[in-house]
Amino acid sequence: MEIITLREEFIKLGQALKAAGLVDSGVEAKIVIINGEVKVNNETETRRGRKLFDGDIVSYNGNDIKISGN
Repeated sequence: MEIITLREEFIKLGQALKAAGLVDSGVEAKIVIINGEVKVNNETETRRGRKLFDGDIVSYNGNDIKISGN
């Protein structure tokens, strides 16, 4: 499981996918999110701007990302 450490209070879903290297661009992030391929805390999420906070888990394409506070 990849861990992303927050530098601020939150990170947006599209940014987290890019930071973890699961997508190559913001456009690709937007597409996979809108297509319902991404889950946050085991629930399908279709909002690219969804704010992720400490403890959230993002799942995409068999990979998990954990959001960790600083």
